[in-house]
Amino acid sequence: MGERRNKILITGASSGLGEEMARRFAAKGKDLALCARRLDRLETLRDELIIANPGVTVAIRALDVNDHDAVVRVFGELHDELGGLDRVVVNAGIGKGAKIGSGRADANLATARTNFIGALSEAEAALEIFRAQKYGHLVLVSSISADRGLPGPKAVYSASKAGVAALGEALASELAKTDIVVTTLLPGFIATDMSAKAGDNKMMTASLDEGVSAMVAAIEKEPRRAALPGLKWRGIDAALRFLPNELTDRMV
Repeated sequence: MGERRNKILITGASSGLGEEMARRFAAKGKDLALCARRLDRLETLRDELIIANPGVTVAIRALDVNDHDAVVRVFGELHDELGGLDRVVVNAGIGKGAKIGSGRADANLATARTNFIGALSEAEAALEIFRAQKYGHLVLVSSISADRGLPGPKAVYSASKAGVAALGEALASELAKTDIVVTTLLPGFIATDMSAKAGDNKMMTASLDEGVSAMVAAIEKEPRRAALPGLKWRGIDAALRFLPNELTDRMV
């Protein structure tokens, strides 16, 4: 189905998974709308993509997904600039966190707002466009951590990603008989600056190339839900969802 999704919007595109997804989709000849808080990084990426992929259109906007009115406005502007949107990848997110009750509520609230409320704003804006045109592909980037609440400083991160996964499940069910497709991705550990700061297990961490290759392949297939990359993370996904707490507590 991916061959008909030629105009793609990606949030959080200035670094990490979003930046690399932009490179992969540009190489496939897709026109891109890229959003992030850091406009200078987007300008550099746009120039790189246009040089490497002549004929591809790359539109950029600075965007803080915590500003709902700005999300709606920017999505509308990018839709008009590209002459439509076929796919929106809700990827923007942060990994701040502290043990709840340790006096760092600011970090936890920032993560909750960006990762869940921000994702909801993006879904609202995307689906307003898709409902009007009666088609589209909404991709929500959640996390394997959505499967089971993680203790300590990752508690709010995992809770926020569980909210994104539940939102994706609800929307996929609601829109199942329409031409609007909803996909929820649940990546495991993938090497990015954010994962390095979070202290993810290096032995379990996939390279950025492997991780993004799996994400792009899954997005193009348009499943309802995909844990990745590889069989290992599909197995971990199943274990975290279905094994008893006595066993999974040791895993997390």
